[in-house]
Amino acid sequence: MSAPGDVYERELKALLSGDEKAISKMVKTCNSMETAGYNSMLLNPYMVIRAAGSLGVDLVALRWDFSFPIEVKSSSDDVLHFSKSQRLSEQADKMLDDCCRAHLVPLYAFRLKGYRGDPWRVFTIPSDHVFKGRSGVLYRRVPKLDTSSSGNYIMRWSEGMKLSDLMIYTGMTDYSAD
Repeated sequence: MSAPGDVYERELKALLSGDEKAISKMVKTCNSMETAGYNSMLLNPYMVIRAAGSLGVDLVALRWDFSFPIEVKSSSDDVLHFSKSQRLSEQADKMLDDCCRAHLVPLYAFRLKGYRGDPWRVFTIPSDHVFKGRSGVLYRRVPKLDTSSSGNYIMRWSEGMKLSDLMIYTGMTDYSAD
């Protein structure tokens, strides 16, 4: 039997990969802007790889212009406190360290269960690291996880970037020479 989060990992993989069926299902309750964002994956999909085991990331999205590791979280609560599990905090710190070495932006995708519209929000981990190239632009654009007074991360769904907005943003230009 698969773990509860696997359903959402598969859903996100299908959406980013431009799976027509998954996108059609997702946009049923989305507004026109959200629908446009999801539909952009039909033309500019990512190659998405599910990570085996517990490597600190669930998915890796690859495309000619952007690549990023993604940790997927889901909840019916709109706030996720990393302090509830030491493993969550350690995983985030390791993911950030690994990503900084490779100049990749670490992403958290948070799926709010039961939400009508775009249920996905995207975050990154706060860091003083200077990301290079397009990764630097992406890092500045994506909302950061909050940090509690005791140094633990907090993910507030309402403060994240809609996944559909990320899709629109990463597909804004094709950098073609005219």
